[in-house]
Amino acid sequence: MATVTFPPSSLSTQPKPHFPKPSKTLIHLLSPKFSFSKPAFNLKTLNPILSQSPAPLRLSNTTSDLIAYDNSVPVPVPSRSLKSRLHNGETLYGLFLLSFSPTLAEIAGLAGYDFVVVDMEHGHGGVSDALPCLHALAATRTPAIIRLPESCPTWAKKALDLGPQGIMFPMIDSPKLARKAVSYCRFPPAGVRGSAHTVVRASSYGIDAGYLSNYEEELLIMCQVESEEAVKKIEDIAAVDGVDCIQMGPTDLSASMGYLWDPGNKKVREMMKVAEKGVLGTKKNPREGAYLAGFAMPHDSPDDIRSRGYHMVSGAVDVGLFRSAAVEDVKKFKMGLKKASDDEKENAKEDEKYWSE
Repeated sequence: MATVTFPPSSLSTQPKPHFPKPSKTLIHLLSPKFSFSKPAFNLKTLNPILSQSPAPLRLSNTTSDLIAYDNSVPVPVPSRSLKSRLHNGETLYGLFLLSFSPTLAEIAGLAGYDFVVVDMEHGHGGVSDALPCLHALAATRTPAIIRLPESCPTWAKKALDLGPQGIMFPMIDSPKLARKAVSYCRFPPAGVRGSAHTVVRASSYGIDAGYLSNYEEELLIMCQVESEEAVKKIEDIAAVDGVDCIQMGPTDLSASMGYLWDPGNKKVREMMKVAEKGVLGTKKNPREGAYLAGFAMPHDSPDDIRSRGYHMVSGAVDVGLFRSAAVEDVKKFKMGLKKASDDEKENAKEDEKYWSE
């Protein structure tokens, strides 16, 4: 039988492609902390690009060819961090997320909140549940803050490795506890945070070569003051180096004073004023001292809080918003049913009267 011999494949003789090491510019673009001030591509900007004749595919030895720049495409710029916005004197408005729903997190971001607090203290979720919420918020370029279930190095380490812009420590009752909280956020020798920066999300899984140089400047450290004891020491807590924000906790504060069911009690409100005055007194200028952060209550609206000098205001909880909307929706329908039933009874009486005559 004749033997058929095939010529050697041209593919086997081709040299292996060389993939260059990414440049710092490309690394910066790939960072999850990087975002666009506006969508980089849309139909208007893509149409002239797509209408051009396609260029032949080729391998390049320069990383500049990996990114196509066009004058009609907006140049991406880094988004401003929460800390930089606070330094600029802005007042930020946020939401607490207790449901751990990535969908609600995404809606919150698209709605325009300046930040979202993923609440591991009172929400049911943990670190694994928080991560999809951070992904959803990153997609909408909305900064995430993680509230820890307790102030300890283990929870802080796991939360910080996810890469939030802020971290909130509950029940900080003294300057000593505040200093410990800050140490949980710093790598040695400045602190006790465990290091896996070469592989965790906070450093873009090791792609962000500048992470160790910038993480202290970018991270917002928030300490919650939630007891009468803490209010007495609030000026010293706010003065601790590394504490960026004092988050007031009116519900726990009222409980510590014996007014669990009455957070709007006059004595509680007076204690809140003492705390607010103590924090605001530490700020000599926008870049020094701790900022005041707070949560709106039925007796204390977001506008009321803002007018008293708060720079971070949380107006609602996602679960509470849904609860209120659901209760109102059902109530509206039930009232409609009752009205329809009353109308039917009234019509029946009119008919009965008519035929009796």
